[in-house]
Amino acid sequence: MDHPLIADEFDLLTRLLPEPGTRVIELGCGAAALARRLLALHPGMRYLGLEVDRVQLARNLQDVPGRMRFIDAGAQAIPEKAAQFDLALMLKSLHHVPVPLMDQALAEVARVLRPGGHLYVSEPVYAGAFNEVIRIYNDEGVVRAAAQAALDRALAQPGSPWRQVAEERFATPARFADFADFERRMMHPSFADHHIDEDVRARTRAAFAPHCGADGASFERPMHVRLLRRG
Repeated sequence: MDHPLIADEFDLLTRLLPEPGTRVIELGCGAAALARRLLALHPGMRYLGLEVDRVQLARNLQDVPGRMRFIDAGAQAIPEKAAQFDLALMLKSLHHVPVPLMDQALAEVARVLRPGGHLYVSEPVYAGAFNEVIRIYNDEGVVRAAAQAALDRALAQPGSPWRQVAEERFATPARFADFADFERRMMHPSFADHHIDEDVRARTRAAFAPHCGADGASFERPMHVRLLRRG
């Protein structure tokens, strides 16, 4: 797989959208790390982050800069009026929307975006050595394919409000000091429902081991970005 290596996806986002507008919504915002940088770059910007993980949402609410809001909501039911936002971000989050609700989620995003607004979707690709390790305890092949299919349907539907204006395939570097570092960062408690027992942990360690040397383990994680414009 031969894709350009991009160490910081923020560089790609700002290249594709040098003028993102003043109102941004993020669906499945996590810690909103990229959004915080975006607001620092654009002093007039305001931001709304939606997160369904109650633990992460509580962390976000402990430190809320004046131009940011965080709420408990999912992409399939956005509690905002129509045509409120210039940019919607879905950073590794579309595949976490329940598959039967993906079409509804994209329709909701179209509803809350202003005409001319953009949807930036970044999704991990189901391929590569890094994926082969992670899929042992968290196999996302079905949901990642479903996310791309939902985008395709949204673009192809009669009278679609969407037009794809850019598409980028690249890889991001991921480095771990050892398996303990990988386990701490990638097999955290939010994966409890993936049944990470001792057998799964041992198989994951065995898959990780060939990539780990004296300087740790380095991977390249393939990514796929699609930028849609709302008509």
